[in-house]
Amino acid sequence: MKKLSVFLILLLTFASLQAYPGKVVKAFKTPAGFSTGITFDGHYLWLADYKTDFLYQIDPSSGKIVHKIPSPGFWPMGLAWDGKYLWNVDKMQKKIFQVDPKDGTIINVFDAPSGDPEALTWDGKTLWVSDARHNRIMSLDMNDGTAVLRFQGPARRVNGLTFDGKYLWASDRLMNELYMIDPATGEVILITDSPGPYPRGLAYDGKYLWCVDFQNDSLYQIVRKDNEKYRLKNPRKAVITLTHEVRGFGSGTMRNLDVFFAIPENFAQQKILNIQFMPKKFKSVLDRWGQPVAWINYKDLKANFDVQTVMKVRANISAIDYFIFPEDVGTLKDIPKNILQLYTQNGTKYMLEDAYIKKLAKQIVGNETNPYWMARKIYDYVREHLTYKLEGGWNVAPVVLKRGTGSCSEYSISFIALARAAGLPARFVGSIVVRGDDASMDDVFHRWPEVYLPHYGWIPFDPEGGDQPLLRDQARFIGHLSNRFLLTTHGGGDSKYLGWYYNYNQHFLCDPKLQIKIETFAEWQPVK
Repeated sequence: MKKLSVFLILLLTFASLQAYPGKVVKAFKTPAGFSTGITFDGHYLWLADYKTDFLYQIDPSSGKIVHKIPSPGFWPMGLAWDGKYLWNVDKMQKKIFQVDPKDGTIINVFDAPSGDPEALTWDGKTLWVSDARHNRIMSLDMNDGTAVLRFQGPARRVNGLTFDGKYLWASDRLMNELYMIDPATGEVILITDSPGPYPRGLAYDGKYLWCVDFQNDSLYQIVRKDNEKYRLKNPRKAVITLTHEVRGFGSGTMRNLDVFFAIPENFAQQKILNIQFMPKKFKSVLDRWGQPVAWINYKDLKANFDVQTVMKVRANISAIDYFIFPEDVGTLKDIPKNILQLYTQNGTKYMLEDAYIKKLAKQIVGNETNPYWMARKIYDYVREHLTYKLEGGWNVAPVVLKRGTGSCSEYSISFIALARAAGLPARFVGSIVVRGDDASMDDVFHRWPEVYLPHYGWIPFDPEGGDQPLLRDQARFIGHLSNRFLLTTHGGGDSKYLGWYYNYNQHFLCDPKLQIKIETFAEWQPVK
């Protein structure tokens, strides 16, 4: 019996360590089949149903109905609790009612500030309401119900809203996701999966979120915040083959050829199972960033040669979602000194001494001292001021930022320059990418920046990927990677072996009349 008790304690401890935002704690069936809005009154949940036209008071420990009152209108949607009274949006009448929870008596009523009101919440001072059709979130003037602030919704359609004391949370049934939102700016900070396929109302009980799912007719209690810093999902097993081919035409000799491959390492979302090189003989070295590199050397190659260097990697790769709460990010003083010193250094493409870079970094960051928000401001600036375009080559940061266009590498160089100029450690990572089908070829590759956030570690901030109109898609490229990337490289440029390249590089010495053609490509092959 004692051993069983110890086992149960360990099991519960392990389960709690696996909690992450959005994880289901428990679920109940809803009392009727057309549930919409929910709220929490400090002791009980309230649930609106637009078929029965009732507002149900529910015991959150058992899911049983404690009390019910008639809805004030004929199509009840979002619910909110102001500490004393319920508020209910009616979609048909386009009104917001304040009602007595004892018997449903209408105490006050506002005209909704939009044509398709749906979600509703109370932030301690005022109401927030969504317009589902036009994808808006609005805070209200409690004197007359007019909109004071208007934000674009995170994705396609805001179906549920709640307030956790610091952030707004919204649900979107078209994307099947939940979003944590900064109520001051409307920016999406955190994204997690909804517990069901049709999330509608949201509520917060002081510790957990609650989400009602219309399709499953279920009420879910879900984790808002716990110990987990990230979540892995959608694992992919694959063999990735990188081929570097050098051909020599004409006359003469290639006196020396050095081929360098960045050797992939294990990361949270990436497990390297095996690596093979052809030829088998190579030298393993580290560059100044701690990046392991395979160095293969060829000598005295006569004209009309064809040399192939191959790296074959077998790996398990998962998608990863980091759950970053800005208030939990430490200060710049919490960053390890070796990381701060190494990753705020100048580089030939960063030009941190340039007056334009210094002034722009200061202008963007302002008085912000939280590393997350510093990085977010720089991310938003680069995303908003650059347009993706391959100009040829990788220009220095001041040129790219003034020009307003750039490749993924130039987005990365610009972001890192501004981050380092602001005192924030930043680096880039390089990758080989799945292009479409699981079995695919990549000859373009991709890189993006990472920022070191104290208490979280290295976090991806990809402004080129996030250069999109939806707030959800902008936030998706912070702290998220799909399972489409084999990470090969981490560095800061000016590498002895890789230079400013990633994945691979080459150095050669040849006779004047020898013509050289270099081709590099990668193949993905799924493994069951």
